[in-house]
Amino acid sequence: MYYSSGNYEAFAHPLPPEGVENKQAYIIGSGLAGLAAACFLVRDGRMPGEKIHILERDPRAGGGCDGWDYPGLGYTMRGGREMDNHFEVMWDLFRDIPSIEDPSVSVLDYYYWLNKRDPNYSLCRATQDRGQDAHTDNKFNLSDKACMEIMNLFFTPEEELQDKVITEYFSDEVLNSNFWLYWRTMFAFENWHSALEMKRYVTRFVHHLGGLPDFSALRFTRYNQYESMILPMVNYLESHGVDFQFNTHVTDVRFSCDDAKDDDRKLATEIRLVREDGPAAVDAAEGVQPDGKTAPAVDLAREETIPLTENDLVFITPGSLVAHSSFGSQDAPARFAPELTPGDGWDLWKRIAAQSPEFGRPEKFCGDPEKSNWESATVTTLDEKILPYIEAICKRDPLSGGVVTGGIVSVKDSSWLLSWTINRQPQFRAQPEGQVCVWLYGLFTDVPGDYVKKPMRDCTGKEICEEWLYHLGVPEEQIEELAEHSANTVPCMMPYITAFFMPRADGDRPLVVPEGAVNFAFIGQFAETPRDTIFTTEYSMRTGMEAVYTLLDIDRGVPEVWGSVFDLRVLLNATVLLRDGKPATDMNMNVLEKLLLSRGLKEIEHTDIYGLLKEFGVIPTTDENRDVPVPATGAVWPGIH
Repeated sequence: MYYSSGNYEAFAHPLPPEGVENKQAYIIGSGLAGLAAACFLVRDGRMPGEKIHILERDPRAGGGCDGWDYPGLGYTMRGGREMDNHFEVMWDLFRDIPSIEDPSVSVLDYYYWLNKRDPNYSLCRATQDRGQDAHTDNKFNLSDKACMEIMNLFFTPEEELQDKVITEYFSDEVLNSNFWLYWRTMFAFENWHSALEMKRYVTRFVHHLGGLPDFSALRFTRYNQYESMILPMVNYLESHGVDFQFNTHVTDVRFSCDDAKDDDRKLATEIRLVREDGPAAVDAAEGVQPDGKTAPAVDLAREETIPLTENDLVFITPGSLVAHSSFGSQDAPARFAPELTPGDGWDLWKRIAAQSPEFGRPEKFCGDPEKSNWESATVTTLDEKILPYIEAICKRDPLSGGVVTGGIVSVKDSSWLLSWTINRQPQFRAQPEGQVCVWLYGLFTDVPGDYVKKPMRDCTGKEICEEWLYHLGVPEEQIEELAEHSANTVPCMMPYITAFFMPRADGDRPLVVPEGAVNFAFIGQFAETPRDTIFTTEYSMRTGMEAVYTLLDIDRGVPEVWGSVFDLRVLLNATVLLRDGKPATDMNMNVLEKLLLSRGLKEIEHTDIYGLLKEFGVIPTTDENRDVPVPATGAVWPGIH
């Protein structure tokens, strides 16, 4: 497997790998990584669909990319996905997957046309004082000291960031800024999370720094992530005869490591699983609580074993962001239940990791769910009474069918650090006309609210809605009535949703294809691949592509992570944007530093370097340098000027 960039590799179709017709593939988990791996097996590996088996513990595909109308509960979305125009692997695949909205065009083309016609940007990024604009005004409000702290992290090698936390690099100068408000609410970073992953994020998305304050860097799908992303992939795979096996809990994968032919050779030899497809097991897998009105069903579990040969490929999804998620309801809180059980992604990974140190250290990520949880909720409005309060903040009609909030609106003075968003409506194809689906989440689930004096994790859906309405500015005497009769709210507690952000070191996550692996790979958010960032659709799909291309030895390049961090134009631009447009020459400097800077600029005045500095605002344009030519800088993108 090798990386590439450019159209030559991107537009080419590889030859079928030798011997692929004699192989079988078993994919454990049907999240984005598993589905992507299956798609790449079909499209680029030319593997017959009937030889691809997807083993999924839930009754449907998608993993954390869900969106569903549960009978008796209502519409639910555990999370949402923000996409970037440089998710190279994602768009490589989606150019060949028919869209759910219009099967005559690809997911990529539909998405491209949609976001060109209806571009995303926010008109109110944050509120305070019960629905008033916080007037962040697209500013980062970073001091020179804060900028230097961010740049210090940017240039620190990953080898020095092992097991380090963000607060070892950022002081209150950063943590009290608009920059950190934008960052932590958009990506769900906490102060105690990994400095290494924070560095990867800053370097990975440095080209989008200008689009961070108003979300103009982002693009969104037409419907929820399940319908617009997962269903097209499922339909594509089913049309090729891929075998989906739902309600199937893989409890262990066995490997021959100790008695292999040499010290490095590792072979997956057996998959152990339990099939549980009774109604109680299905509800438990999905996190739906018993209604308490009917007697619990008695389910019969069936244990099975799948023996493996060197011709059987295994793609393993270790860990799980949404393991032990629990849905509440309008009248019941979602349970915080992080205890591991056989067949969940964490228990499976622990059993696998016990067989070789190269299979990672899952306890680094799942060992402290108090530091990896947050809670979301889906609010469905039932009439028009709440909509004026929404429109007053986002300054758009929620029922227009176009962009509404343009990304999350963060409540700056919320004790829960509440954020909420409304994407294009309807969010579900079957959603009744006039209803609006709102997604919200709180980072701090263990502190009392500002209106509801209870921790978020102890609140019913109605109480969470009341807290949200309070921060929208709804008169207090109307809050309870609107939460009860004008909305249905379904909360979801996720104990491990940011487990991948926990501080880590080399070896804590297994390589996509470990050293000496013969017939298996790890995929998803807890597999290690260089330079890319977790908690993105791209990361999951990239690991799937790298796994397939490596095990089948497909002779075509995997698109490299977009290289904006190595582009001088981007770095110069980001330097200025981070300081809210102020040139570097305005930094606080002593007399000697100013003199040295002046002399240095004089020495390069008639060079392209000086022209670049002027073009991107690193030095100001003055009467003296106005006529200094600037080099042709080529392509531009949102936020570059």
